[in-house]
Amino acid sequence: MTEAALAIDVISDVVCPWCYLGKRRLDHAIEMLPGFDVTVRWKPFRLDPTIPPEGIPRQAYLEGKFGGLEAVRPIHEQLADLGRIEGIDYHFDRITRSPDTTDAHRVIRWAAAANAQSHIVERLFMAYFTEGRDIGDPAVLAEAADEVGLDATLIVEQLDSDMDRATIAAEIDNAYEIGVTGVPCFVVDGRYAIMGAQETETLARALVDIQAERAA
Repeated sequence: MTEAALAIDVISDVVCPWCYLGKRRLDHAIEMLPGFDVTVRWKPFRLDPTIPPEGIPRQAYLEGKFGGLEAVRPIHEQLADLGRIEGIDYHFDRITRSPDTTDAHRVIRWAAAANAQSHIVERLFMAYFTEGRDIGDPAVLAEAADEVGLDATLIVEQLDSDMDRATIAAEIDNAYEIGVTGVPCFVVDGRYAIMGAQETETLARALVDIQAERAA
């Protein structure tokens, strides 16, 4: 990150479908601003901190949280329509498990050293929402890491330890402390919060405005 780069901290959870939409819209907003110096950093959030480490069956989760699949079907259909515009192929019917995403967030944190956070985030979103894979499974996480160029053997060793588990918990607590109650939340330049999966053009305009105010 250069001194002049605009930092965007994306507070997100990889089982949040709106976060996937928000990521793609942010990607497209940045593409609309050629030459714009931006650094994107991914920060953890747990959409449902009550999910146990082993995760729970998706059907049981939907019934307990929303009353069943039918209650969320309209939202899923809306997301599928919005996703198609951004090139996302949502397949909610393929999801069989609602995982604890702590380990996924650890892998995302470790990917920063290889400048691969956005790559692993994208891969995990796709694994969950398109392929219906259990991204709470260390084997799935290691495979995803390998696919984006990370050292899968090292990832397996680190996942088998408690490395950065407390750090992830502290960062999630910090998100609550600064007032984040829903995700995605884009914190720009450490001062400006943009809530929700805003339209691409809205995000691009906000980035330009913030950069202009910063330069002034």
